Amino acid sequence: MSTSAAPQFVGQHLGKFVADAKLADIPKAVQHEAKRSLLNFIGGAIGVARFPAVESAFKVLNRFSGPRTATLMGRSERMDALSASFINSVSSNFLDYDDTHLNTVIHPTAPVAPALFALAEENGASGADLLLAFILGGEIECRIGNSVSPGHYDGGWHITATCGVFGAAAAAAKLMKLSPQQIWDALGIAASEASGIVENLPSAAKNVGVGNAARNGLFAALMAQEGYAAAPAAIEGKNGWARATGHGPVLAEILGDLGTRWEIAKNTYKPYPCGIVMHSVIDASLELRDKHGLTPQDVEHIIVRGDALLLARGDRAVHNERDGRVSIHHSVAAPLLWGKAGVAEFSEDHVMHPDAKALREKVKAEVDASMPRGSARVIARTRKGATVEATVLHARGSLENPLSDKDIEAKVRELAAMNGGRFDVDRIIAMAWDLDRLPNAGELARLTAA
Repeated sequence: MSTSAAPQFVGQHLGKFVADAKLADIPKAVQHEAKRSLLNFIGGAIGVARFPAVESAFKVLNRFSGPRTATLMGRSERMDALSASFINSVSSNFLDYDDTHLNTVIHPTAPVAPALFALAEENGASGADLLLAFILGGEIECRIGNSVSPGHYDGGWHITATCGVFGAAAAAAKLMKLSPQQIWDALGIAASEASGIVENLPSAAKNVGVGNAARNGLFAALMAQEGYAAAPAAIEGKNGWARATGHGPVLAEILGDLGTRWEIAKNTYKPYPCGIVMHSVIDASLELRDKHGLTPQDVEHIIVRGDALLLARGDRAVHNERDGRVSIHHSVAAPLLWGKAGVAEFSEDHVMHPDAKALREKVKAEVDASMPRGSARVIARTRKGATVEATVLHARGSLENPLSDKDIEAKVRELAAMNGGRFDVDRIIAMAWDLDRLPNAGELARLTAA
């Protein structure tokens, strides 16, 4: 492959764009959104670091770890960069509490940031360089996601994992200062590593796909650095990734307005640890409880109406806490029973509580094609024959109703406290906001160690 002529292939365009990009060319608002994403990610990774699934992954990978150059966020141990990328990605994604690009339902940061922090500890990259690499990686994964949505997800591919590997590869390649051709090859290699299935969403196997996206993206960049090549049209070719996993990409979604329209600026942050399309259900249920005085004892039955994606993701039987985090029925039950929908309300004890089970049985979900993505209408019929309803078009945490910087800071403090509160959270937060002025981004990663 040669990049001397005008770009002809998707990977070629993206390779040149990533190699040429400078932080000074990125709008300040986009830079700030990226810092919000990274701070939100750090909280998630710290909070879950001692959960059983993360412990299991650590035990497996620890047997094979190479040089222990990278921090495991929220833990005292260190691992090689590839293994740390996997573990930190799994941790940050585990609670379904991470950021979301709603148009694709990609969680942009979990696949991309872990590889960058691991690299920064090895090569001493500056905070400004890490911030730029993250913005570029997040942008590319979301654009590639746009190009195959919604058919890709509808076909059973877990888009955070399958598109996240492209973001991780591009971001790592940028931080490693690879050439346009090497970045092009890294993206092509990533196309052979992209995997993850929707069927596994109610299990920890989902997080394996996201962890692999982080690790495999870094691996792709490292291979490209050593001269490993890929096919020119590995993404969009006749037998390339997009067509193999769907019906082919809309190229304008990848390349249109590149460098002026920023998809990563459309990132959102969750106030509740569950699937993002459930958030309007929770908000509406809280409104019924708080404004209309609805109690679980009042309920005869409840109907939840929303778009097809809401039902596809959330109209399910609940057998464990993982099911609960992607359940329409539990997203009604939790706020009505306990007046909130935090980490505790989506834990195993609460999800399997007899009162929660009983209330979930009274909830029915229906498709309403008139409802926009991310919205929900909750209609309750009381035992006395009255009907009360609440409609939420823009859930708390959405682009239209975003979490503030202080909200995200509070979320990080909440998550750090889940891990015993053994962290200088004030310093972590301050350093994340000042990331572009940090001489060595590895300092922030090391500060997250228990």
